[in-house]
Amino acid sequence: MDSCISSLLTEYDHESHGMHSNPLPKVGLADVDATLDAVKQVLFPGVYAPLMDPDPAQHITQSVQKSHNALMHCVCNGPDTPSNPEHVVTTMINALPNIKRCLSTDITAIFEGDPAAKTITEVIMAYPSLEAITVYRLAHALLELGCPIVARMMASLAHRRTGIDIHPGARIGNHFCIDHGTGVVIGETAIIGHHVKLYQGVTIGALSVLKEQANQKRHPTIEDYVTIYARTTILGGDTIIGHHSIIGGNVWLTESLPPHSKRYTKGV
Repeated sequence: MDSCISSLLTEYDHESHGMHSNPLPKVGLADVDATLDAVKQVLFPGVYAPLMDPDPAQHITQSVQKSHNALMHCVCNGPDTPSNPEHVVTTMINALPNIKRCLSTDITAIFEGDPAAKTITEVIMAYPSLEAITVYRLAHALLELGCPIVARMMASLAHRRTGIDIHPGARIGNHFCIDHGTGVVIGETAIIGHHVKLYQGVTIGALSVLKEQANQKRHPTIEDYVTIYARTTILGGDTIIGHHSIIGGNVWLTESLPPHSKRYTKGV
């Protein structure tokens, strides 16, 4: 065992890309996961944990305070601590009502877009797509406030749970619906409008680019009221899918389509 420890310490010293900030981050995935759970209890009381108090006002007060403390811990001790963590956390907490309102439109879109959904409660409590969208909206807000690594950790946790991979840098409008969802990938610079519906296996991705092009727009723009069916791949930063378009399943697209387009696989 001593030999193993000594060898590992030597490897850590020699790494050019490893975890050797000084000091090491005091926040791991478990802390970020606990923070997500705390914030989701504010957004969806009684869903992710029993109500802490039968009085709604008391419950929300306690939940918000718990979320504030958890966020403060992650922001202050994470690998990308901002210069003013108190401002970041206060702004994040104050954004929760707007995030809640946006999620309400997503819940409506999922419920109305899926005949299998019998109640709103079912969507909130049992749909992995809502879990992924909820974490995306939280992570996106945190990324915008200057905590990119913690935001990516949030997205990673949602990906592991749901099989849906949404980069927190993507910009996604309201009334967003993912049906089923397994295998959906949405890249960092993707722009998705309002009332967009995706099915499982859809990729909104990038063409292969050089590392030096990392700051360019590499992922497509999907305009309002677009439906994209299962296992379709749409690539490229210049690719724009016009509003009110329908893209069938198993389609590969690297060019733009005008509004009201319909594109299907060959022979359909």
